[in-house]
Amino acid sequence: MVTAEPRRAAKNIASVDVEDYFHVESFTGVVKRDDWDRFPLRVEANTRRLLDLFDEVGIRGTFFILGWVAERFPGLVREIVARGHEPACHSYWHRLIYKLTPEEFREDTRRAKGLIEQAGGVEVTGYRAPSFSVTRASAWAAGVLLECGIRYDSSIFPVRHDVYGIPDAPRRPFWIETSSGRLLEYPMTTFRIGARGPNLPVAGGGYLRLFPFRYTEMGVRRARREGLPVILYIHPWEVDPDQPRLKAGWKSRIR
Repeated sequence: MVTAEPRRAAKNIASVDVEDYFHVESFTGVVKRDDWDRFPLRVEANTRRLLDLFDEVGIRGTFFILGWVAERFPGLVREIVARGHEPACHSYWHRLIYKLTPEEFREDTRRAKGLIEQAGGVEVTGYRAPSFSVTRASAWAAGVLLECGIRYDSSIFPVRHDVYGIPDAPRRPFWIETSSGRLLEYPMTTFRIGARGPNLPVAGGGYLRLFPFRYTEMGVRRARREGLPVILYIHPWEVDPDQPRLKAGWKSRIR
């Protein structure tokens, strides 16, 4: 059940999904999880690029860290915390939630959260699902997150998409009521052209990387005009000029 939005919601949020280039959902057909350690690891250096950029422009953000990454680079997690940013959870295996059972999801979340907390030395209270995979089919995830000690989530995208999305979800922060308590949800930013137009995504991932700047500028302006928080999200591999190329279809490479 959804209840009213919190009275105090952040106006703008910078976030990073800390994962490597081969973790992307679009590559699951060509990259097996058992082979992840065989690929050149780029996430540490690329995350530091973003940390330096954030320092340069004077902003602090939330870093949703893959447990797999935290396990291999605990020093990176410590550095994220030391440089004034919030560490949060992005799962361990980067698996779509609606393809997991509640028990599998609980185990994955606890494992990742524990590794991030152990490395960073601070409590982890935030979560973002791989590929925004909190959908109607995985609405049960909110209760599991609360059981794992998560207090807020940023996984719901109020758009239509073939992998994710709840098109009619609230577009501003709201509470999700469960039998385990209530979870604060920060939905990803959308805007509309016209009062009855569809929700359009903006300010992150491929929408930020591939769409013209004018689209992003217009979307951010319209979202702010509606009083919606603007949530930027980016991945370390998106700032890598030497990112390795994987053999995959054109659609997977673009995403």
